Amino acid sequence: MKKLRGLYITNIVLFFPIILFAQTSSDTVAASFTLKQSVDFALKNQPLLKQAYIDEQINERDVNIGLSAWLPQVSSSNTIQHYFQRPTGAATGAGGGSQNLAIAHNVSTLGLTASQALYNNDVVLASKASKYSRQYYKQNTESSKIDLASDVSKAFYDVLLSQRQLDIINEDIVRLRRSLKDANARYQAGVVDKTDYKQATISLNNALASRKQTQEAIKSKTAYLKQVMGYNPDRRIILAYDSAALQIEAAIDTNEIINYNNRIEFRLLETTKNLRNLNVSYYKWGFLPSLSATAGYSLAYFNDTFSKLYNTGYPTSYIGLGLTFPIFTGTKRLQNLAKARLQVQRTDLDIENTRNAINTEYTQALASYKSNYTNWQYLSENVTLAKDVYKVVDLQYREGIKTYLDVIVSQADLRTAELNYYNALFQLLSSKIDLQRALGTLRAE
Repeated sequence: MKKLRGLYITNIVLFFPIILFAQTSSDTVAASFTLKQSVDFALKNQPLLKQAYIDEQINERDVNIGLSAWLPQVSSSNTIQHYFQRPTGAATGAGGGSQNLAIAHNVSTLGLTASQALYNNDVVLASKASKYSRQYYKQNTESSKIDLASDVSKAFYDVLLSQRQLDIINEDIVRLRRSLKDANARYQAGVVDKTDYKQATISLNNALASRKQTQEAIKSKTAYLKQVMGYNPDRRIILAYDSAALQIEAAIDTNEIINYNNRIEFRLLETTKNLRNLNVSYYKWGFLPSLSATAGYSLAYFNDTFSKLYNTGYPTSYIGLGLTFPIFTGTKRLQNLAKARLQVQRTDLDIENTRNAINTEYTQALASYKSNYTNWQYLSENVTLAKDVYKVVDLQYREGIKTYLDVIVSQADLRTAELNYYNALFQLLSSKIDLQRALGTLRAE
């Protein structure tokens, strides 16, 4: 028994780390995503987009519910009754006299009825509206995809920007630590006073504080990216990108003419107008009758003895047509017709307002893109110039030509130029997304 217990404890000690790793490894393994992979992942896993797909399925069920009225409607009606006191009725006999008829104590009827709609305004509306309702929900899903592609792309670029800022700050910290070391050595050698050393320490502390702020900002922005992607927040994520490719992707044809029909918002409103026009037709032709065919078959059973109730059945069957005329509905149909026409007019104004808003959005997006593109080009040149200036000033400082203040200024200029350059690049990429969206060319496939 002691040997078995010892073996059991040994197994726990040996295998517990493996079990623990198996349970946690899936959460700690990092996945690498490019921008396209991030968008593709979001299109498959984002809960809001899944809801849009579910809305399509719900609408399909609603369409089928409406169209089911065209199918035959069959029902069965069955009764069984026992009379403690038999009811009687009067009937005229063959000789013209009347006689009392007594109904049996036990009565049962088994019936089956069927009806088929031949014409009905409601089912006609359901048939015509099915096409546009399906189109509306597909367009709604497409709109959700476009929103998702835009949100994921901007969140992706936002994280990349902060990561690149962190790289620049880390490079600056390396330079500042080297400068601090050099300033301390020159101070110990009696070449300069302690001012250079103190200035280097201040600059390094500021850079360290900026690094911490940027690190925390990366965590926050990464959490938002995971949210819009529908990614597990407990799993790590690595963003893969090519700086050269990003610069190429930043370009877009600014001479493209806006086409309102490319905008999903515009197409959604047109589909909405088609649906509301169907409502106008529905109320306009609401005075037409409803026509249906009916058929029925029933068996009646009568007997004073319950056990013999179903020995003999008396069948009844019929077939016929039903015609229903809406003669007067208290002006309800006319009021609904007037309301439906007003809703169409309101949709027309929505379309006009949306067209104006799209034009404004496009103008603003194009202006922002052109401005950011020009800014990016100039700041790209500034980075090259700032690097050259820093190298020269740092060399001159080591030779005793320049003061340490000049070194600090050139370092700050270099860091500012690099940060501004990447800010401009990612602002340009974001403004490109806004321009594509304004043009209606942003796609999520």
